[in-house]
Amino acid sequence: MTTNDLANDYFRRCQIRLKALKTLLDEGGFPDVVREGQEIVELLLKGFLRLKNIDPPRWHDVAKILQENEEILSEKIKSHLNEIISFSHYLRRERENSFYGEEDLIPLEHYNEKTAKDCYQKVLWLVNLFKEEF
Repeated sequence: MTTNDLANDYFRRCQIRLKALKTLLDEGGFPDVVREGQEIVELLLKGFLRLKNIDPPRWHDVAKILQENEEILSEKIKSHLNEIISFSHYLRRERENSFYGEEDLIPLEHYNEKTAKDCYQKVLWLVNLFKEEF
């Protein structure tokens, strides 16, 4: 197996997970849309880094690595880099709360349909943005 094989596997799994994300949204699993959306974005960005022969770090938000290696980005992706970084940071911050919650934060009460729809649309946009790279 090559690095490109692994990168392409990551991207294919992102596409499969998008279907699951839509199901979660349709079924009202709004916090799970945020959590699974984070995992899709993490796989996507780590796959892209692997494609560019950069071994991604073992943390969830690798947007900073994209920023540090801006020269590897196409003009199309570069033009959206701030949005990509902001969304990746947002998902990382919401990762645990959307899954586990807290005593004062019940996920199904905290995350609403609008938040989930926005998250779904941004994840879909991001996967489509990177599609040409793979």
